[in-house]
Amino acid sequence: MEISISPEIFAIVLVLFYLLAIGSAVEAVLRVRTAQGAIAWVVSLLTLPYLSVPLYLVFGRNRFDGYLRERQQIEALALDRLKDTRSELFDFTARDADKAFYRSLQALARLPTVRGNDVQLLINGPATFASLEAGLQDARHYILFQFYILRDDLLGQRLGAILAAKARAGLRVYVLYDEMGSAGFGRSGLYQDLRDAGVELAAFNTTQGRRNRLQLNFRNHRKLVVVDSRLAWIGGHNVGIEYLGEDPRRGPWRDTHVRIHGPAVIGAELTFATDWLWARREQLEIDWNLERHAPGHSSVLLFPSDPASAFEEAGLMYHQVIIQARERIWIASPYFVPDRGIISALQLAALRGVDVRVMIPDKPDGPVVGMANWSFTRELMPAGVAVYRYEPAFMHQKVFLLDREMAGVGTANFDNRSFRLNFEVTALIHDEAFCDHVEAMLEEDFAQARLVTPEELTAKPFWFPFATAAARLMAPVL
Repeated sequence: MEISISPEIFAIVLVLFYLLAIGSAVEAVLRVRTAQGAIAWVVSLLTLPYLSVPLYLVFGRNRFDGYLRERQQIEALALDRLKDTRSELFDFTARDADKAFYRSLQALARLPTVRGNDVQLLINGPATFASLEAGLQDARHYILFQFYILRDDLLGQRLGAILAAKARAGLRVYVLYDEMGSAGFGRSGLYQDLRDAGVELAAFNTTQGRRNRLQLNFRNHRKLVVVDSRLAWIGGHNVGIEYLGEDPRRGPWRDTHVRIHGPAVIGAELTFATDWLWARREQLEIDWNLERHAPGHSSVLLFPSDPASAFEEAGLMYHQVIIQARERIWIASPYFVPDRGIISALQLAALRGVDVRVMIPDKPDGPVVGMANWSFTRELMPAGVAVYRYEPAFMHQKVFLLDREMAGVGTANFDNRSFRLNFEVTALIHDEAFCDHVEAMLEEDFAQARLVTPEELTAKPFWFPFATAAARLMAPVL
């Protein structure tokens, strides 16, 4: 059967496409956060509207509408529910929290830096999941369990069995996952088993809201577990056997997590509660109780970041840390695709004599990301930034070390996606002893990494600079 389209209908569709393109171009000028991104969208929308309009509707925006209102609502409710413990939380405010460095970070995080925490560094999957399983088994009241990736494999089933048993025992158990990172989990047998046991489950659902309907660009990349307002786990691991190094296709896996015991856990609960309110449109039915003693000596700032804010929180956090460095700034990240401001801050730090080191995996999990990494390596090296490529395995940790003042462990990669598009959370830990542990861990990693030299770059084939430059054009969405 032959389908014919009248010239009038074709003309109407053509006009509608151009009107959409013009409207989208105006929005891009007003809303896209970088001048380069706005220019690229305007040019493509006005010259190739048939291709660019659908792409813009899906990938063009980097402000997550609606979530900011939900976050303000849950934070106001949380402070009301915490009025009996709120003063105690601020009683735990760290002594150095009034420094300008901390004031800016606390303003972005909307939380104080609190002392009295015990923080344990968890290196690689076996240590992380052993600690997590022990904590889950010890839960007495409730569990908040959030991951970007949840798999129905041996590890997922092992943890799921604990969650299901706790739910059947009468505990409140909440499981939250990203529907894109955990594609298919909602149809899995593990999902059904958890639901049958009474576990509350939700996909984060970034496409909620009229203006978010077509947006696939946002991810809830957080990995966060809380038990009884007492313990929290944050870091790079997701739930899948590859994070234990047991996937033969991926091989060994290098990652880092932390376990926090103390008043900073309240910040982790606030972060989860906000995400849950967005996902399920309902409040958490838990009692938040700040522990009345200080189990340790670490000062911790729980730093959530998201694309709903007026500021690029994760990017500003990294920028502040880099310009604060006086002796060293070491950064380990699987993805190194920073923006111009971060590049300049790293260059200036190296030029003023700071020991600046960046460690990335030698075998990235994507060719475009890998090529973009080389482009930034070429730009940083002349200033004295040392770039290491970790060789034994895929390195997935998101860790930094600032002098002996602060260490950061969390979910935010060193790239534009984490800076602008993802929901992330990082534990900023102020403790010299903990920094010494992170230093020893990273020193061992550096010993297994290759320092990139100018000779290595010179030896690359003639097409290599063009390939890296082309990959760099994709930096805003990598």
